[in-house]
Amino acid sequence: MPARQAAALIGDGMVIGASGFTRSGDSKAVLAALAEKAEHDHTRITLMTGASLGHGTDGALATAGAVHTRLPFQSDPVMRTIINEGKLSYIDENLSETAAHIRNGFLPPIDIAIIEAAAIEADGSIVPTTSLGNSAIFVQQAGQVIIEINQAVPVGIRGIHDVFLPEDPTGRAILPITEVWQRIGQQVIACDPSKIAAIVFTNQKDSPAETAAGNAVAEAIAGHLLHFFEQEIAAGRLTRSLRPMQAGIGKIADAVLSGLAGGDFEHLTIYSEVLQDSTFKLIESGKMDFASGSSMTLSEACYQRVFADFERYRHKILLRPQDITNAAEIIQRLGIIAINTALECDIYGNVNSSHISGSHIVNGIGGSADFAQNSYLSIFVTESVTKGCKISRIVPMVTHVDHSEHDVDVIVTEQGLADLRGLAPRQKAEAILRNCVHPDYYQELSDYFLRACRRGGHTPHLLEEAFQLHANLAATGSMKARILQSI
Repeated sequence: MPARQAAALIGDGMVIGASGFTRSGDSKAVLAALAEKAEHDHTRITLMTGASLGHGTDGALATAGAVHTRLPFQSDPVMRTIINEGKLSYIDENLSETAAHIRNGFLPPIDIAIIEAAAIEADGSIVPTTSLGNSAIFVQQAGQVIIEINQAVPVGIRGIHDVFLPEDPTGRAILPITEVWQRIGQQVIACDPSKIAAIVFTNQKDSPAETAAGNAVAEAIAGHLLHFFEQEIAAGRLTRSLRPMQAGIGKIADAVLSGLAGGDFEHLTIYSEVLQDSTFKLIESGKMDFASGSSMTLSEACYQRVFADFERYRHKILLRPQDITNAAEIIQRLGIIAINTALECDIYGNVNSSHISGSHIVNGIGGSADFAQNSYLSIFVTESVTKGCKISRIVPMVTHVDHSEHDVDVIVTEQGLADLRGLAPRQKAEAILRNCVHPDYYQELSDYFLRACRRGGHTPHLLEEAFQLHANLAATGSMKARILQSI
């Protein structure tokens, strides 16, 4: 049926679970039709996905007032504004947790699942497209299922998915993944045909990812991190194969992985959430043996290249549900090297990855905590300054804590790398100040730290000044006004 007819099945107050993870494998038609419908009949829903959607869908839904509550992750600038205005409830949670929260009844029951597919099999099973995310749990738990068959995705994509639904937590068996390439599930999402309420055909590619090509800051950060890996190899803590890598979505993390293609590395593997351009660059270079993720989020050029010669890659990649890619048990067992992006870091190593000035959500925590808390090495990368040097990414105290210093091993900016392992708080501050701070802010931050140390404490702070940089920003549009000099 047409998308508008399928969208008419969605009533006011319903809970919708939609496929999609970092702009991949998302609803291209039905959610867009729902936004148009809501403008006329004021339908409002709770919308759950895997992660962010593409094609401006979240923004269109938010503008139409179609979403009452959104979870667990979004990255649309229009929806972000409406969330920060307090007009839309946003539940920002770790991406590993949503499926369990649904299964355990912590979240309301799902009325309809909207799932993008490459095909439907005779028994109703769904062949996913470029992401799995939370699609399997949505299909299992929903009362009805709307399937969007995307003819832009070749049916031959079947086989790259490993669909596994864990048992309830009580008495749960181990998740038997001991190698990145191990399969533990099925190639399709099981679906009772009687639940399929509508089939909608589309023909539209995923929204393309942005790349880091020509980004000098990202390349400098990558250079520092690659040098660090070389030092770890020399110390005998890593081999030329490193350990399975995880990299959060974004230009900087993608640049770090891309840099591995030019280094003296071999038999690399990825166990991550998102397979980006760098993944396929590493496969093409012969450096990467296998990559496991929950989605493929690619630039237009990389998307075209991969699907033009898909057989070259199909036996080197797997897509899994996000509660498997982000499972603490597997991350710990595999000894993951996790690389995620910070919005700001403080001088003691605490990380804010979600809120501007403590109040305004940007995107959300995503899966960064899942990996930071359980990885072999937890690395956070960020530029040292932004907005023409008006904002320092290194501050005395972060205004929102997503990752405490206890889960942060390494911080990297284009200025340098601070290895925080085995350091006490004051030593961490010295390492971060020495290696990561932009010269324009070094004196102010160093002065703050020295005066805080004179006052004393295990983690010295001047509480009356801790957020002075942020106060300067709010008052003048720049953090550069001098910190008040008080003793």
